[in-house]
Amino acid sequence: MKVGVFTVLYQQLPLEDMLDKVAAMGIEAVELGTGNYPGNAHCDPDALLDQPEKIKALKKAVADRGLVISALSCHGNPLHPDKAFAKQSHDTWRKTVRLAEQLEVPVINAFSGCPGDHPGAKYPNWVTCSWPPDYLEILKWQWEEVVIPYWREEAAFAKEHGITQIAFEMHPGFVVYNPETLLKLREHVGEAIGANFDPSHLLWQGIDPVEAIKLLGREKAIFHVHAKDTYLDEANIRKNGVLDTKHYSQILDRSWVFRTVGYGQSEKMWRDIVSALRAVGYDYVLSIEHEDMLASIDEGLSKAVALLKKVLFKEELPEMWWA
Repeated sequence: MKVGVFTVLYQQLPLEDMLDKVAAMGIEAVELGTGNYPGNAHCDPDALLDQPEKIKALKKAVADRGLVISALSCHGNPLHPDKAFAKQSHDTWRKTVRLAEQLEVPVINAFSGCPGDHPGAKYPNWVTCSWPPDYLEILKWQWEEVVIPYWREEAAFAKEHGITQIAFEMHPGFVVYNPETLLKLREHVGEAIGANFDPSHLLWQGIDPVEAIKLLGREKAIFHVHAKDTYLDEANIRKNGVLDTKHYSQILDRSWVFRTVGYGQSEKMWRDIVSALRAVGYDYVLSIEHEDMLASIDEGLSKAVALLKKVLFKEELPEMWWA
C-alpha cells in the first residue's frame, strides 16, 4: 500500500511546488481535484483535455518525484434539483472521465449526489427516516426516477472511456452514505460502482470501519481509500445523539469532529483498518484528507504520514509457512 494525499489542502501552491512539498514529506501518491467541491487548482480539465503536451508534462512532473496519481476527484451533486448546479457537476464529472482516460488514471472519486423530493424541488432532500410514509415515497422516487437511471448512463459513458472504477465517498447528505446504499447502487448499475472508502463519515454514524471493509471487500467494491479520522465526543452524543448540524468550528459543542489520523481513533483502530484492507486484497493508496481544526495543515499532515508509515504493510505476502 502507498501513503497518498488529497492535494486540495495545498491548493494555494503551484503544482510543482505542491509536488515537491508532499514528496519531501514521504508521500507516494497524489489525488488531484478536477472541479466541483474540491476545486481544480492542480488539475483543470479545461486546460488539459486534448492537450497531449500538457498531459505529458503533468505526468512527468508527478513521475519525476517518484509519485503516482491515485485518483481524480470531482465530488459534486449532478442530481441537484437546481438544474444549473446539476449541469456544472455533471459537466465536470464528464470532463474528469475524459481526463482520467488521457492521464491513464484508473479511479474517479465522486459523490453519488442527492435529488430533491419531486421534479420541481429547489434543494436536495436527504431522507434519514422511514416515517411518516412521505419519506419512503420520496426515497422511492429518488432512486427509481433519478439516481439509478443517471448512474446507469454515466457508468456506460465512463466505460466507453476506459474507466471502470467509479468510487463514491459514502457521505451523509447524499443517497449513497453507507455500505448498504453503496451496494444497492452497485446492484442496479454494475461493478463499476464502488467505494472511495473514508472511515471518518462511517464512524460518526456508528458504523465499524473494519466490518464495513469486510463487507465491501468481499464484493471487491473498494477502489480507493481516504485516510481521515473522526473524534466522537461521547458526552455530547449522550445528550444529543450523532446527527449534528452545528458548524464544524464549534468543537466543544459538537457530537463529533474530523481529526487527523490517530487523533480521533486509536492507532490500534488504524492498524485494524489497514489489516482488514490487506485481508480483502486492497493494495493501493490510503490518501490523507486533512480536515482538522486543531492542527495546522503541515503538522496535521506530517502526523498522519508518520502514523500511516508505521502501520502500513509494504512487503508482499509470503506463503503461509507455519500451516
